[in-house]
Order: sequence, then C-alpha cells, then structure tokens
Amino acid sequence: MDIELMAAFGKAGAAAVLGLAAVGSAMGTGTAGMAAVGAWKKCYAQSKAAPFILITFIGAPLSQTIYGMILMLQVNNAIDALVEGGATFIAWPLMLSAGIFGGLGMAASAFFQGKAGAAGADALSETGQGFGNYLMTIGIVETVALFVLVFMLILL
Repeated sequence: MDIELMAAFGKAGAAAVLGLAAVGSAMGTGTAGMAAVGAWKKCYAQSKAAPFILITFIGAPLSQTIYGMILMLQVNNAIDALVEGGATFIAWPLMLSAGIFGGLGMAASAFFQGKAGAAGADALSETGQGFGNYLMTIGIVETVALFVLVFMLILL
C-alpha cells in the first residue's frame, strides 16, 4: 500500500470524527429544541412567562462538534507531518478507528445531552426551579465527550 492511500484512509478517520460528532450534535439539539418549544407552548397556554434560559439546553450538544473538529485537525496534522517527513508508513487503521469510535462516543454524548436537556426544559417550564441541577446533569454527560477527546488525542 502506498503512502498516499494510507494517508487517505487516515484522513477518512478525521472526516468520520467530525461527521459523526456533528450528527450527534444535530440529534441532541433537535431533541432539546423540540422539548423547549413544547415547554414554551405549555407556558403560553398557562399565561406564564416562557423562560428564555431553555436556549441553554438546546445549545449544549453543539460543543461535541467542536470536539470533533479538534480531533479531526489533530489527525490531519499528524498525517501531514508524517507525509512531509518522508514516512513510508502511516498507522491508518489507528487513525480511521479513532475517528469512527471517537466520533461515535461524541455523538452518543451529544444525543443524550439533548435528551437530558429536553427533560430539564420540561421540568423547568413546569416548576420554574432547578436550572442549576439540570445544567449540572448536562455537564456530566458532556464529560463523556471530553474524555473521548482527551483519550483519543493521547492514543494518537
């Protein structure tokens, strides 16, 4: 296998991590967004003020796309450095696997962050209380994506 093909397979891993993380972010923001819209509707129907702070729950899963971009750039930079350095081998299975499995881990974190945000939006609209607790829950789910990012960077 020539170096260009190995580099291409490695860069496919870089593309995979960004794409998968972004899919998870889209699913998470969509889930939280639908719940927030329902929560606002419930508030309007009861002539209560609709809490704008629910936007926080909607936007939380977007950070996983940023983590995916960071990992993508690191994989691309590693491959470019190897090619420019005259390497004759690139550990493309590692880079491809890191992209796929790292992206899946980030996607799952984003999706479940959106589900936790959806539950938080519903609870906050009904009670008007507990924002800090709901946000901490979302933060703990976020930690999974941060762990994936850091451990994949160490692996590479």
